[in-house]
Amino acid sequence: MSLECGEVQVRPGIEADLVALTELYNHYVRETAITFDTEPFTPEERRPWLLSHPEDGPHRLLVARESAGARQGRLLGYATTSPFRPKPAYRTSVETTVYLAPEATGRGVGTLLYKALFEALEGEDVHRAYAGIALPNPGSAALHARFGFRHVGTFAEVGHKFGRYWDVAWYEKELGSGQGLGSGEELGSGQELGSGQGKDLGSG
Repeated sequence: MSLECGEVQVRPGIEADLVALTELYNHYVRETAITFDTEPFTPEERRPWLLSHPEDGPHRLLVARESAGARQGRLLGYATTSPFRPKPAYRTSVETTVYLAPEATGRGVGTLLYKALFEALEGEDVHRAYAGIALPNPGSAALHARFGFRHVGTFAEVGHKFGRYWDVAWYEKELGSGQGLGSGEELGSGQELGSGQGKDLGSG
């Protein structure tokens, strides 16, 4: 699966993306509370994460890159679906995340990634998607609302990073029939749906 929109190509993540993906994630680890990881990763440490997202099935990794010839195809962002919880009964639920390069915000890249991600999930045995957004992050909240997520609750002061506590708002989306495909520009950076950005409680 590969989608091109102007100068942006969206496709499944591959081994060749690993270094750029790690560098992007580490920016949010070091500089923000969007992810609750606190120590940067090496590409080798992130390889199991990459390999846990094959090109098919419910757990996907899509990357957005500038098309060949435009700034040498630099990474603009990525979106994932991952297991919501490890216990077997959760297998039809996924957690979503989206991270954008800081310079890629306001270009519709988050919308493009999410549109491709939910289209890729059509036909998969998934029933619900969840996103956790570290507050405040109005851009991420708006992006998720545009794709049919609804706020279902907030965990108060559930994370501690940079010497303070952070709240996390949880959003839920029905999957299967009638998946909403949003349009327009995303309003923030590092939006993560489940951990993901603007929201991220795990490893992205």
